[in-house]
Amino acid sequence: MTATLQSLIGGRWIGKEAHAPLHSALNGQMIYHTHAEQIDFDEAVTYARKTGVPGLMKLDFQLRAQRLKALAVYLMDRKEELYRISHLTGATRPDSWVDVEGGIGTLFAYASMGSRELPSSNVLHEGPAMALGKRGGFAGTHILVPRGGLAVHINAFNFPIWGLLEKFAPSFLAAMPCIGKPATATSYLTEALVRMIHESGILPDGALQLVIGSTGDLLDRLGGYDAVTFTGSADTAAKLRANKNLIAQSVPFTAEADSLNCAILAPDVAPDDAEFDLFVKEVAREMTTKAGQKCTAVRRIIVPRQHVDAVAERLRARLAKVVVGDPSVEGVRMGALASMDQVRDVTERVAMLARGNEVLFGACDDFKPVGEGVHAGAFFCPTLLLCRNPMENDAVHDVEAFGPVSTMMTYDGIDEALELAARGKGSLVSTLVTKEPAIAAYAVPVAAASHGRVHILDAESSVDSTGHGSPLPQLKHGGPGRAGGGEELGGIRAVRHFLQRAAVQGSPTMLAAVTGEYVRGAKVQESEVHPFRKYFEDLKMGDSLLTHRRTVSEADIVAFGGVSGDFFYMHFDEIAAKDSQFGKRIAHGYFVLSAAAGLFVSPAPGPVLANYGLDNLRFVAPVAIGDTIRARLTCKRKVDRNRTDERGVGQGVVAWDVQVTNQNGELVASYDILTLVQKRS
Repeated sequence: MTATLQSLIGGRWIGKEAHAPLHSALNGQMIYHTHAEQIDFDEAVTYARKTGVPGLMKLDFQLRAQRLKALAVYLMDRKEELYRISHLTGATRPDSWVDVEGGIGTLFAYASMGSRELPSSNVLHEGPAMALGKRGGFAGTHILVPRGGLAVHINAFNFPIWGLLEKFAPSFLAAMPCIGKPATATSYLTEALVRMIHESGILPDGALQLVIGSTGDLLDRLGGYDAVTFTGSADTAAKLRANKNLIAQSVPFTAEADSLNCAILAPDVAPDDAEFDLFVKEVAREMTTKAGQKCTAVRRIIVPRQHVDAVAERLRARLAKVVVGDPSVEGVRMGALASMDQVRDVTERVAMLARGNEVLFGACDDFKPVGEGVHAGAFFCPTLLLCRNPMENDAVHDVEAFGPVSTMMTYDGIDEALELAARGKGSLVSTLVTKEPAIAAYAVPVAAASHGRVHILDAESSVDSTGHGSPLPQLKHGGPGRAGGGEELGGIRAVRHFLQRAAVQGSPTMLAAVTGEYVRGAKVQESEVHPFRKYFEDLKMGDSLLTHRRTVSEADIVAFGGVSGDFFYMHFDEIAAKDSQFGKRIAHGYFVLSAAAGLFVSPAPGPVLANYGLDNLRFVAPVAIGDTIRARLTCKRKVDRNRTDERGVGQGVVAWDVQVTNQNGELVASYDILTLVQKRS
C-alpha cells in the first residue's frame, strides 16, 4: 500500500481516500497518492483570516523573526529525513542540499535580517519624515503595516522545500498567513516539510496551511488585502494572472516564471585564460545541477564566433564525464527528471530546438543510467546544441526544454551578444564572463534592462561566487517580461511586498506617535534624569537632553589634528582657508562629532552598555574658531530584540537622534547614534 498525502486545512489534516498516483523519478514505482477528498476552500480562507491573522498580529516583527529562527533550528535538526524523501525526486545530495538546506538557510537569513532591520512593533516607518509647511507644524511620512489578508503561494515541482520557504519567510514576517500549494509531482516532499513544521508547534495557529492537489476555487475567494505568488511556467503564470476575481479585486499577483537565461563569454577571453575554463565549468554545472530543472539554469550559451569550436570541445569533454543514474550509486553526478511527463515534454522540445541546428552532445545508443531499476526512471541525457545563425533562428530564443539542455550560439561583437541576450524577452539571470572591467561597465547596464540579476564571473570572484543559478536571500530574484515581471527575496524588500504602504500627514508629534519614532519638531520630554541613566524599559521615545554649551578654540583644532593626524589645510592654513568657500579656518567635522559626544555622554557606568554605530551622519554647516555649539540628544527608536548577553543580562537597541547647533541655533551636524541599553530585569 502506498501512502496517501494529506492537506493541512483549518488546523487539521484532510485526506484518507487515494486518488492520483505519484511515482518515484528513479524507478517509476508508485510511492504516494494524492487524496480524493475535496477541500473546502472557504474554510481554508476563513481560518487564515479569523485565526491566522490575529495570531500573527499578537507578535511583532521582532518576535516573528525569533519564531523563524526557532523553526530553522528545528528543521535543520531533522534535515536528514527530508534528504531521504528528496532522493525519490531524482535529486542528488548536492541537488537536495540546494532545496533542503537552501530553504532552511533562507529562514535563518530572514530571521537575521528581521532582527536587525525591523522594529519591535507592527508599524515599519519608511522615513524620513518631511516638512510640509513653513512653520514646522505639518509634516508627512510613509508607514508600512500588515495588510490583514492571506498569501497564497503556488510553487513549481523542482524545489519542493526551498520554493515554499523562500516565499513563506517574508510573508510570515509581514504577518500574512500562508496557504502553500506545491506542484503535485513532488508534493510528497513539501507535505513532509509541513508535517514537521506543524508538529513543532512553533508557528501560531493558522500561519501555514497546505493544499495537495488542485487549488479549486481558492483564487475566486481572495480579496484585495490578500496576495498571490506563483513560480512555474510562463504559460501557467499567464492563465493565473487572468483570473477574473484577482483582476476584479486588484489582488497583488507576483510571478517568477521559467526563462531562457544566458551565459555570455566576452570577446576579451581567450581559450588559454582562466576565465575560459570558468565559463565552461559554470555552463556544464548549470546544465546538470538538478538535471537542469531550475528556473535559473543556463539555456543559451553565447560565445564569440572565433571560439565556438574550442568551447564546444571543452563542454563535450565535461558532459561526457557526467555519470547519470540513481544518486545513491557512488559516482553519480546527475539524477533524474521529476517525472516521465517531464521526460516526454523535454524530448519534444529538444526535437523543436534541433531543427536547423546541430546536436553536439546528447542521447545515443549507449546512454545507460546506472543503478537498479533505472530503466523505468525519468532520466535524460545532457544535451548540447549549436545554433550558428541565432539572429535568424527564433526557436532558440522561444523554446525552453526544462531539463539538462542548452543551446550554444555564436556572435560577432559585444553589441550582438547583448542583442541575443535580450531576445530571450526577459530572463531571471544572465552571466557575463570577462577579464575587462570596461566590458562589464558597458555590458551590464544593457543586460540589466532585460534580466533580473546579472552575474559577473572572473578569476577574482570565482573563489567565492555562489554561481549563476543560485538566488540569494539578500538579492532580488525575478525578472521582467517572460520571467514573470515579479520580485522575490531581495532582503527586507520581500517583506515590504507583503505590507501595505500608506502616507501619513500631521504634526511632528502625531507622526512620532504613529511611527513609534521621534520625528524632529515633535514634543520631547526632558527630566533631571539623564537619558543614559535610564534602563531600556524606562526609556520612552522622545526622552531628550539639551546639553550645556562649548566654545570651539584654536587649541581644540590643533589638539584634534595632533591626535588624529588630520592636518587638512582648511583646519590649519589661514591663507588657503581665506580663499575657500568658507573664507576662514574651520573645525574638523569629526572634532564636532567628538565634542558633541563629550557634551551628551554620561561617563559613569550605567544602563548604556556600548555604542556600535552611527547612521545618517551629515555635516550641515561649518564650525569656525569661536563658534559655540551644543547638542540635543533624543531617544528616537527602541528595538527590543528579546535577547540576553553571556551574563544573562537583557538588552535592547536604542537609536538616538542627535542635533548639533551653533550659537545662532543653526544645525551644524546631524546623525543617529545606536547603543545597546541594559534592561532592568
